[in-house]
Amino acid sequence: MTHAVTVLILQLAVLLLAAFTVGQLFEHVFRLPRVLGELAAGMIVGPFGFGRIHFAALHQALFPLETGNTLPVSVELYGVAVLASIILLFLSGLETDLPTFLKFSGVGSAVGIGGVIVAFVLGDLSAVLFLPTVDRFFDPQALFLGTLSTATSVGITARILSERRKMSSPEGVTILAAAVLDDVLGIVLLAVVVALARVHDGSVDWLQIGRVAAKAFGFWIGSTVVGIIVAPYLVRGLKRLGSIEIIAGLSLGLALLLAGLAETVGLAMIIGAYVMGLSLSQTDIADQERERLHGLYAYLVPIFFAVMGLMVDFQALVPVVVFGLIFSAAAIAGKLIGCGIPALLFGFNVKGAFRIGAGMLPRGEVTLIVAGIGLSSGAIGPDLFGVAVMTLLVSSVIAPPLLIGSFRGSAGHRTAEADAAVADSRQVTLQLPSVYAADFVRGRIIEAFRAEEFFVSRIDMNSRIYRIRQDEVNITMVQQDGTITLSTPAEHEQLVRLLLLEELVELKELIGSLQKMGGDTRSLGDDLVGGMFGE
Repeated sequence: MTHAVTVLILQLAVLLLAAFTVGQLFEHVFRLPRVLGELAAGMIVGPFGFGRIHFAALHQALFPLETGNTLPVSVELYGVAVLASIILLFLSGLETDLPTFLKFSGVGSAVGIGGVIVAFVLGDLSAVLFLPTVDRFFDPQALFLGTLSTATSVGITARILSERRKMSSPEGVTILAAAVLDDVLGIVLLAVVVALARVHDGSVDWLQIGRVAAKAFGFWIGSTVVGIIVAPYLVRGLKRLGSIEIIAGLSLGLALLLAGLAETVGLAMIIGAYVMGLSLSQTDIADQERERLHGLYAYLVPIFFAVMGLMVDFQALVPVVVFGLIFSAAAIAGKLIGCGIPALLFGFNVKGAFRIGAGMLPRGEVTLIVAGIGLSSGAIGPDLFGVAVMTLLVSSVIAPPLLIGSFRGSAGHRTAEADAAVADSRQVTLQLPSVYAADFVRGRIIEAFRAEEFFVSRIDMNSRIYRIRQDEVNITMVQQDGTITLSTPAEHEQLVRLLLLEELVELKELIGSLQKMGGDTRSLGDDLVGGMFGE
């Protein structure tokens, strides 16, 4: 046992060092997503790379090829990766904006459903047509490949939209709304495919398929509905503990519990974790939980991607490189066509529809999780696992230049839902004379909201973007240099203005009391209040 634990600790050390180093290299030198670097790190140090080198001190290679297992890595290391995937999907559920999905469910639903259906069909058919070992649509390999092609990771897209100030554009709103449904459908589809793969007997039994689908949808819908109903009462009880750290820890424990229960009924563990996160996503402590679990996420998730890279067998991939390119093209076409056509039908022009399709192209964590589940269950082999990684690499590299290029020139036609997204939001702006003054005022605003029992959390650790929540009130605060902007739905605008006015009046009095220290501070106090109201 001591030897096994020592090997595991050394493996984790090497994976962390490699994942963070190569990830930074990809992000800052090659201008590619960090996840690609973490994958590449696993490939380099894994059992099919330098990890096969024998270490005399260990009496073995650091990453020996586990020939007796379905997976080429140890059970212990794969267990760490599974834990990371549960945390990843739990936080993804916490980040899901269910009200946005419901509010803009028209074009967003059409785009999400279209992308999932077309991508699944094209991915499945590519396996049937081009893989000699697959001869029917419902073959487990074809089903897993179809599911792989549906997954979308909008993290890359969201970053591009944010950098180009297009988050509130018609295309940006549509992509983010569609991504919610895309995640939901992808998770449910995975549940059905996993269950079918486990009970598959070589024939198509539609009654069996119906039972499996009903079971998956029943667990998904039942647990989600119950979770959303129970979550406010649960959170109310947890708040009595008085510590957000304890609340976050108990919530993570519940996510692990529901993940285990999902596995016991024949579904994937990540489904239970996602449901738990989604249930808590509408509570006012969701952002605080994300903030508390961010450190755990930041160190475990790179290990997950690196472990996925460990399992890429280059020799097994060589015979299916051509199929990998064909499948990648089918997955890309599935999103462009499946998301683009519904966008056209809902009022976008060709360029706007192309932007939406390009925004739904990147693959990420869900693709690897599905591939890992397929590999561990024996439904797919190392060759098709490599195809999944190839698809992720190709789509994630192609999507950014396509999306950036598509936003040059004319605009896409606006939809009623997208216009509503922009029109329904109100902004309160403070223009301060310097960054230092803005930093000071921002801190006072945060403390003022917290004094009123709001939960304030920093959304992006690399920029000054904050989310302020209390029950149904949801406010976003952004500081750019000397400008502070608070965005809120129209019905909460007066609440925001009143709280800011009280705080700024106190600041004005403070500044007035410092007049004797020199400088025209009274005019600065007047500017603070007048800058917000413009009156």
